[in-house]
Amino acid sequence: MATCDPAKEPSVSGERADLLDVLAKHRRFLIFTTRDLTDEQAGIRTTASQLCLGGLVKHVTSVERSWAQFILDGPSAMPDFTNMTEADWARRADEFRMLPGETLAGVLADYAEVARRTDELVGSLPDLGATQPLPEAPWSEPGGRWSARRALMHIIAETAQHAGHADIIRESLDGAKTMG
Repeated sequence: MATCDPAKEPSVSGERADLLDVLAKHRRFLIFTTRDLTDEQAGIRTTASQLCLGGLVKHVTSVERSWAQFILDGPSAMPDFTNMTEADWARRADEFRMLPGETLAGVLADYAEVARRTDELVGSLPDLGATQPLPEAPWSEPGGRWSARRALMHIIAETAQHAGHADIIRESLDGAKTMG
């Protein structure tokens, strides 16, 4: 996955470079789990869960896209989880699987583009401490606010968690491991 790496550029240093380096590391772990797979393999469920490798990449892409947009636009960038219909939930579930016509290369290219935009955003934000009100959702603290920094840490946590999921799915698929 080719991503820009503003953490390596002189204009990004300190905390921003550290955050981007950690995010880049977890992105690499996630992407590494898809190495040498066919489109069909990327869509196979190998555990009791509904997750597949291509679907995990799609989900992480969506999460990163939404939370990066949240940093700029606040809760209007997020789905209205309190008023979602069954059709809305079904569309959201499609984030976790490879759909007919989707390719692993296409999913990875979309992720690379979202990663590039997030990296640019982090490098250009005037203040990582600027806050936005959280969107209404059953898991959001009522009246809560998150800083750009906290939203970025959430992106990092989601990426790391799903890279772990991807590792077990890949090992179940063909024995390949991310580490070891």
